Amino acid sequence: MSISRDLDLDQTLQHIVDSARQLAAARYAALGVFSSDRELERFVFSGLTPEEAEKIDRYPTGLGLLGAVLYEKGPIRIASIRDDPRSVGFPANHPKMTSFLGLPIRAGEEVLGNLYLADKTDAVEFEEADAELMAIFATHAAVAIKNARLYEEVGRLAIVDERSRIGMDLHDGVIQSIYAVGLTLETIHLLLEQDASQARELLSQAITGLNDAIRDIRNFILDLRPRRFYGDLSGGLAQLVREFQANTLVEVDVDLEDGLPSSLPPAASLAVFLTAQEALANIARHARASQVSLRLRPDRKTITLTVVDDGQGFDADQQHLMVGHGLANMRARSEELNGRFAVNSAPGEGTTITLTIPL
Repeated sequence: MSISRDLDLDQTLQHIVDSARQLAAARYAALGVFSSDRELERFVFSGLTPEEAEKIDRYPTGLGLLGAVLYEKGPIRIASIRDDPRSVGFPANHPKMTSFLGLPIRAGEEVLGNLYLADKTDAVEFEEADAELMAIFATHAAVAIKNARLYEEVGRLAIVDERSRIGMDLHDGVIQSIYAVGLTLETIHLLLEQDASQARELLSQAITGLNDAIRDIRNFILDLRPRRFYGDLSGGLAQLVREFQANTLVEVDVDLEDGLPSSLPPAASLAVFLTAQEALANIARHARASQVSLRLRPDRKTITLTVVDDGQGFDADQQHLMVGHGLANMRARSEELNGRFAVNSAPGEGTTITLTIPL
């Protein structure tokens, strides 16, 4: 149960090897994780100080006894490493070890790595009971490693998806704006000697275009900056609004009900905060609004967030926009809490977003 709490792979591996050393009463323990073609990907250890580990010329690469563990169905338990014919010795400055217990970590037929322990602290060698205990432990360790790897892969996919979204938004927005300014400046260069008045007019347009591009870049930074929500809904919303106004220069009319309960369910508070954050980010990046209002209304059974802007709006019936604007995330968040989510928008008519969460 303890090792399964960690979702970070490196933390999981370290937790496994520390726990194994304690359970087996070993002076040293180590764990190697291998790729599908049996290449060593990660190597963690327990029982050595950082100073001792720093002196070792190289870490094991899966040869000798450690490699043999990968191909055995069960544990390898020996009294003397030096006397075993499979041993290839130790690298320079590696502590000398005597007794050995090693076993593969398997998930079905897949070998994820190997776990090995050295120098039993309360006996000359490891016993059969130690091998049985470690075999059970290795089964749980395999589940923990698989979970951590899946979590790591999901994180990578999320990063790739976010990079793709940012790239598309930059290409369709900021880059096109800067390109248009560049064309305007080229025209100005041609007009400087022919029509100074028109050149000055176009120069003013170019300056406006650059200011718009700068604003868009600031809004991207605002949207990507990580924020933490500490449970104070009123304070969190106020901070979001301050950042929004500072970066967009768009006025926000904020109305937080005076009767807002001092203690809201954490899940409801978080849903409201994240929805407001995404809604303001959308307005900053897409709406071209001049006025925004944010309302929060609680009653005995629900709390309702309403965000309205007078911007350019969009066709809410187009599903790809629902995803591109993060609206699908808002809807999913409300459904998880048995709430209601609605978005009303049309081209040229602004947008209204409403989230109602039961308390």
